[in-house]
Amino acid sequence: MKVMLFAGLKEKVGNDVIELDTDGSMKVIDLKNRIYTDYPSLDGEVFQVASNESFVKDDHTLSSGDMIALIPPVSGG
Repeated sequence: MKVMLFAGLKEKVGNDVIELDTDGSMKVIDLKNRIYTDYPSLDGEVFQVASNESFVKDDHTLSSGDMIALIPPVSGG
């Protein structure tokens, strides 16, 4: 499963895409827990998950073919 990272998340991991081995699908909450485990530098980071360009909730099921992105909070002036 390919996951795109943006802003500070990308900087902390050192790459704009991470790949996770999965059994094909997983819930968003499971994805978050897996990312916090596999990438300790992101532990405690707050972000929203988008699947196929739409924000999804923790109970949404992601498929391996989905376009997944982690979007940190943004602020502007």
